[in-house]
Parts: sequence; C-alpha cells; structure tokens
Amino acid sequence: MSKVTCDMSASLDGFAAGPNQSLENPIGEGAEDRLHRWMFDESEKHTAAIEGITAAGAFIMGRNMFTPGRGAWDLDWKGWWGDEPPYHAPVFVLTHHARGQLTMKGGTTFTFVTEGIEAALAQAREAAGDRDVAIAGGAETVNQYRAAGLIDELRVHVAPVILGRGERLFDNVGDITLDPIGDPSGSGLVTHLRYRVIR
Repeated sequence: MSKVTCDMSASLDGFAAGPNQSLENPIGEGAEDRLHRWMFDESEKHTAAIEGITAAGAFIMGRNMFTPGRGAWDLDWKGWWGDEPPYHAPVFVLTHHARGQLTMKGGTTFTFVTEGIEAALAQAREAAGDRDVAIAGGAETVNQYRAAGLIDELRVHVAPVILGRGERLFDNVGDITLDPIGDPSGSGLVTHLRYRVIR
C-alpha cells in the first residue's frame, strides 16, 4: 500500500526555513545554502536520499513553497524552478485563492487546491495510484499534515547549522512518536534520519 512521506531539511535547532522569506531569499535569510548544500554535493553519499525525495507519484506543497506572493495570483509566476520543475509528477498546491491548472515541461502539473489538506491528499492519492504521496513542504504544511496524523514516514535531513529563528518544523503538532527506520547516514554536510510515524 502506498504511503504518505515527507522529506525536510532542517537545522540542528529545528528550523526548516530562515526568517524573512522573500523573492531574494525564498527559504529565508541564511537558510538556502546552509540547509540544502548537501543536495548539490557531487559525492554518491546522498543518492538514496535524493531518489527517495523524487520517487513519489504525486506531491503536495503549501503556497509559500510555490510563490513569494500573497493574495491574488500573479499569473506570470510559474514557480521557483523554471520551465521544467524537478517533480515530473502531479503537484497539488494548497491555497486560499483559486487558480487554473498549470502544466510544465517534464511532466509536472500544478493543481491549486482551495478545499484544504484532506482534499489535496485525496486528489494526490488518486493521481499517484500505487506510488507514494510526498508532502514537499514548507514547514507549516508539513506541520498541518503531521498534526492531522496523515504522514506515515518522515525523513529529516539535518544540516549542522543553528539558524536561531525562522519557520520551525514540528510546531504545534502534538505528541509524536517516531520509530527509527534503519541507521542514520550522511556526511559532514547532513545527517539523514528516517522514521515511521506512530499514530
């Protein structure tokens, strides 16, 4: 049976994004290079983690992860990733503002969902078929799904940095029991941790 998974990079003090997110700093000040440097490491150490992130049959993300804008849509904005986003699968974007479906090169289709997290998950499960659904982020979206008990497997990629402030993973999610899957792995840039979420 397919799972709902989540991969998030975080600092040692639990932040998945730095403060003051903007067009110039989409993951917040001081965060992008420091939290995600491992993803661009040329070694083979992170291949399994990257493959795990991209293996899902459908993805869900919050509006903050798709755009720096708020309120009515800038219809010229098509995401941070250029003409060919890395998802190559259906992506469901949580939003309060309706927008038509957006089809990109490489098989990525963005569908904008205004009916909430459970509606987005139902659509993503249907699109994914037998494959997993990945909650792609940001932290607020992950926290909503975690608080609702809808994530089966959590993979945290911990960078050896202290951000001190920003958007914290695991805020207001209630009591969580995590069962480790396998041993930690990684390098000096990151430690990969994998957990089964116990309901």
